[in-house]
Amino acid sequence: MFKMKKHLLHIVIISFALLSAPVIKAEDKPQITLRSSYRDLIALQVQYISNIFIVNKHNYGFYGHSTINNSFESKSVNEESIVIDHATGLIWHQSGSDDEMDWQKAKQWVKDLNDKGYAGYSDWRLPTVEEAISLLEPNINPSSLYIDPAFDAKQTGIWTGDENDSADYLDGAWSVRFIGGYGGGNACWVYDNASNRVRPVRSFDSIQ
Repeated sequence: MFKMKKHLLHIVIISFALLSAPVIKAEDKPQITLRSSYRDLIALQVQYISNIFIVNKHNYGFYGHSTINNSFESKSVNEESIVIDHATGLIWHQSGSDDEMDWQKAKQWVKDLNDKGYAGYSDWRLPTVEEAISLLEPNINPSSLYIDPAFDAKQTGIWTGDENDSADYLDGAWSVRFIGGYGGGNACWVYDNASNRVRPVRSFDSIQ
């Protein structure tokens, strides 16, 4: 009799554990993992990045868009706006910088953002080329940009953390532009002295 009660107790404990286990939604598991560490990339390497469709190539970048089926969710954390992409496991600053700036100032802008703890986090960073390209949409939005309307329309182009130092005339950092270009496409360029805005990103851990 004692053994039977003990056996039943085990069943109850196991059943309770199953019932109380958190339900993991499919969108909480990233479908695609993108590179998050910075590299020096020549144009040819950028043109061979996975998950992009290229309309036209140039020796300084390309026109095209991402082929990732993004799953964006707008959210407010501590009254500060973010956009979660459940397809890539990335969390984006919904808007970013109001002003254009050079690459060095862009890095400082992100550092200042982390000092403030935007949305409760202090690990924001400039995106890699792959991460920034993942935002490039094939179709234009109501704000005439090739990006999901979940994002602020002021940021027509953003800096990445990747550089290109393959040749003197191409020295600089990579950026992604959401405005129309060749054949109606959008663009990924390398710039040296240009100004762009900043849209920081961080990797997903958990957000309630």
